[in-house]
Amino acid sequence: MQTFLTQAKEFLPILLTGVRLTILVTLGSLVLSTLLGLVWALMRVSGIKAISRTAEIIVNVIRGIPIIVQLFWIYFVLPDFGITLTALQAAIFGLGFAYSAYHAENFRAGIEAIDHGQIEAAQTIGMGWWLTMRRVVLPQAFKIILPPYGNIMIMMLKDSSQASTITVAELAQQGRLIAASTFQNTTVFTLVAMLYLSMSLPLIWLVSKLEKAFGRKQ
Repeated sequence: MQTFLTQAKEFLPILLTGVRLTILVTLGSLVLSTLLGLVWALMRVSGIKAISRTAEIIVNVIRGIPIIVQLFWIYFVLPDFGITLTALQAAIFGLGFAYSAYHAENFRAGIEAIDHGQIEAAQTIGMGWWLTMRRVVLPQAFKIILPPYGNIMIMMLKDSSQASTITVAELAQQGRLIAASTFQNTTVFTLVAMLYLSMSLPLIWLVSKLEKAFGRKQ
């Protein structure tokens, strides 16, 4: 135990620099995926067949390609088309783009759960499609999607470790580098697991609270 504590004191400052990048990748990709997911969802429920079908194809294509392949494509292939991103930028765009598909399905389910009679009532008093969405549908759908939205946040936090495959020195990557140079695998990866857990537990607690608040927990 004493050895573990001594090594932890030595390794933690380096691992915490990885934690900073992990949080940055997670937050950046969360914002991007939320915005894109909302766009895909609104296209899906637009009622215009061509737009709805286009969004459906985009979402299915994104969901059908592994996240790691999307990261490789953005980081290694886009430069061939004259678009070069740093590893951190590519990680945020890659994860944000990949998770936009899951947000889109979540948002769409929330929107479609709203009673259609409310939409018809709003339109009979002269509200257009966008105004109906903004004032009637989205505020109610927001409450429905909050619990699954929290679950997606937890998944994104854990999947941020995939950014290490394109050299982003986030937490998992820092752990691998320290372990490779010190061979202290037990201490290093125990610390990495504890740090991920320390970031995930508050989110898990928040999701549990949201589920209780909105009466979705059994």
